[in-house]
Amino acid sequence: MSQSESYAEKDAEKNIQQIEAMDANQGTIRENEDLGISDAEGRKIIHKIDRRRISALGLMFGISLMDRTNLGSANIAGMSKELHLAIGSRYSIIIIMFFVPYLIFQWPCAILARKIGPRIFLPAVTAAWGIVMLGMGFVHHWGELVALRAVVGLFEAGLLPGALFLLQMWYCRYDVHKRYASFYLISIVGASLSGVLSYGFMQMAGVGGYSGWRYIFIWEGVLTCIIAIIGAILIVDFPQKAQNSRKFLEPRELEYVIKLLERDRNDALEEPFSWSAFFRASLDLKIWMFGLIFFASTVMSYGIALFLPIILNRKMGFSVGISQLMITPPYFFAAIFIYIEGWLGDKYRVRGPIVVFNALLGICGLCLMAWTKPAGSQYVGVFLIAATSNSTIPTVMAYQANNVRGTWKRASSSAILVTMGAAGGIVGVVVFRSQDAPQYLPGIYASIACCVLQMVIVGVLSLQFSRTNKKVALGEAVIEGLPGFQYTL
Repeated sequence: MSQSESYAEKDAEKNIQQIEAMDANQGTIRENEDLGISDAEGRKIIHKIDRRRISALGLMFGISLMDRTNLGSANIAGMSKELHLAIGSRYSIIIIMFFVPYLIFQWPCAILARKIGPRIFLPAVTAAWGIVMLGMGFVHHWGELVALRAVVGLFEAGLLPGALFLLQMWYCRYDVHKRYASFYLISIVGASLSGVLSYGFMQMAGVGGYSGWRYIFIWEGVLTCIIAIIGAILIVDFPQKAQNSRKFLEPRELEYVIKLLERDRNDALEEPFSWSAFFRASLDLKIWMFGLIFFASTVMSYGIALFLPIILNRKMGFSVGISQLMITPPYFFAAIFIYIEGWLGDKYRVRGPIVVFNALLGICGLCLMAWTKPAGSQYVGVFLIAATSNSTIPTVMAYQANNVRGTWKRASSSAILVTMGAAGGIVGVVVFRSQDAPQYLPGIYASIACCVLQMVIVGVLSLQFSRTNKKVALGEAVIEGLPGFQYTL
């Protein structure tokens, strides 16, 4: 073989690698000639998946957010006075007790969701915490509320890791941010109605001899059970088992989806369970970096969500009823913000810069809420905080999903992400202390520090990912065991 032929072969091999790299990073719906699926047909198939998956999971996560943050509404509706929650740190203890089992059971629930299947597991845990939530309307001692909140946390631990894992397994890498955004948008809109619903439910005060705050728990528990039934009807299992789902995809359409996912990241087919594969993800430093970004975001989002009714009532001076109603508009704004960023993120294939933008805007919102005097400017700050802290959450979900491969690594990574989010919720409660009301300055300082932390982590990841991608382009490195796979910045 001549030297010129050898060089030609090397050039050809390099071109093939470049084409494979482009294919691995394409992640969009394109014509699949082998299956005779056009772009238009492909879009219709993905929209079928969206309707069955995004809507149901969004409703379930929305009611979970509503159920875990409705304490603030119940607190100002009379629960604090009736259960004597102003004594010491009782209110904060009740909030924290949700997050303890919620944090501990993330990994076991991620395994159970995969083994049992999301079609059964996710509606079951939703119905279970709905029943417990209903029972919270009948407590007579604050200690009973502590115990029931812990049980709610136990069951809710199963939802988010299972939902994230399910979404990751059905979408290509650069279709997933919009889907996470839509999933979270639906949940945020649902959760934003918490204040309006709470205001309506508390008007039932006196009916049956029960206080208004009790009806907040009772009716939201009933609503949770109804949504669990909807989820049981709509949710479909992972792609490998979706052929058993009624009125979903035809065999030809399902085959197209699986081949599309295989071309995108080569991990659509089911892997046998392995403890070593599941826990090996915990040794990957970038997984914990994503988790820290998620942690920092939930410190702010949970802290504000849980204490916003009190801030509106006692800091900004609005009445109890108006405070309940004013919870909703910032979250509607957040929903719009979330979808716009999800669309931009997938279109331009970026994740980290969006996190940095949100962190900077979040700092502006925190400063407005904390250190300006007019209630109007403080309320503008609430809009910015709600939008940025909540928009970062689906962005980090996509950031992580784009940069890992393998069924069980995805399951473990999702569990780590949500575990760190739960830890952020605990910290959010601790730094937004009842005794600091209504200014909550320690919580404000902690939230600003979290925004700075997010920017630092994204900077570190971006430098590392850029260097590694250059090595992949030169054929000097392989990422996640797949030639041509590149990190998403």
